[in-house]
Amino acid sequence: MLTRTLCSLSRRVVVKAPKYTIRYQSNWAKVPQGPPDPILGITVAFKNDTSDKKINLGVGAYRDDKGKPYILSCVRKAEEKIFKSNLDHEYAPIDGLPEFNKVSSQLLFGEQAKELSEKRVASTQALSGTGALRLAAQYLRRFLTNEDVYTPDPTWPNHKNVFADSGFKNKSYRYYNGKGGLDFEGMKEDMLNMPAKSIVVFHTCAHNPTGVDPTPEQWKELSKVCKQKDHVLLFDTAYQGFASGDPVRDVFGLRAFLDDGHLPVVCQSFAKNFGLYGERIGGFHVVTASAEETERVMSQLKILIRPMYSNPPVHGARIVSTILGDKELAQEWSKEVKVMADRIISMRLQLVSQLKALGSKHDWSHITSQIGMFCYSGLKQDQVEQLQKKWHVYMTKDGRISMAGVSSDKVAYLAEAIHDVTK
Repeated sequence: MLTRTLCSLSRRVVVKAPKYTIRYQSNWAKVPQGPPDPILGITVAFKNDTSDKKINLGVGAYRDDKGKPYILSCVRKAEEKIFKSNLDHEYAPIDGLPEFNKVSSQLLFGEQAKELSEKRVASTQALSGTGALRLAAQYLRRFLTNEDVYTPDPTWPNHKNVFADSGFKNKSYRYYNGKGGLDFEGMKEDMLNMPAKSIVVFHTCAHNPTGVDPTPEQWKELSKVCKQKDHVLLFDTAYQGFASGDPVRDVFGLRAFLDDGHLPVVCQSFAKNFGLYGERIGGFHVVTASAEETERVMSQLKILIRPMYSNPPVHGARIVSTILGDKELAQEWSKEVKVMADRIISMRLQLVSQLKALGSKHDWSHITSQIGMFCYSGLKQDQVEQLQKKWHVYMTKDGRISMAGVSSDKVAYLAEAIHDVTK
């Protein structure tokens, strides 16, 4: 009997209760897919291209004549000095390294600038040019009643993102004439027709994307127009020294406005002219009416920075301040930045020469008259697409060429490709 019972128990089937999975809807289920960045997307497509003839003319980063990232020798020497100094990694002050703020403002305004000697510049370190622009936008939005910001048409696309995300409405003024030059009369007319005290953004030099800058005489005339309307001015300085090879020449417009008594805000990047892209080193400066006003502005800039990123990184600031604070290294930097500028100018000349040699009937003189890293080629979107599909040449859809991406061994190939799609 006991054996039978045990056998019966051994055959008993145990039925387990079913498991129920409770699924919660993600909080992010309705987040839409955003479009890829138009410039960084070009780099992705370029990397996926297996052709050995491919050329990337999209990203605005300097390359040497072999297409490699270029590290300035003065930067290497500065890094060696910094390493030997056995510095710590403590936080920088909220407004950045004092020695950096000093040399960065001197580079912009001049060592003997009255604005500096009178302590009428509030200077802070910023997270490169984009970070400086965002700080500028937040500052302007907090202390001005303006809702609109006027940028040139066209302008660097990220300008519009920065200002929109800071609560401004983007508006534009005429700039490019569609024929390789500046629509100066349209530009003046628009500035005169803007409401008084409008926020106006200028590219200090090497306008991105067109490479078209006002002449010294035009800068002076623009200053008078803006003075008449009492506009609020923002100068975006991404290429000082890198454009012409002369840091003073490249800030002529800014200094002309200062000479007329304007009190602009100025954004500054050291990515291109020092090759410090990944260090995210920049500056932001507010020109004020008095030393007392500078103190108040500085206090508010610190209040803005604190909840944004608290403190800026120190390595890039140490590099720049080491170079500009050392006479020999500063001279070496001046020579190296001119080498970079001259190589880009040489590529412009070679490209036009090659196009002429191929028998192109188009006028390509704007390629050599424009300045800085970028060339507004005049190529249409369908021609840009043909360049990519047939010739493995990558650039932005508006035909902007990063001349730093052109090298001596590929300039003839590029000319052949452009000639082919523009016949």
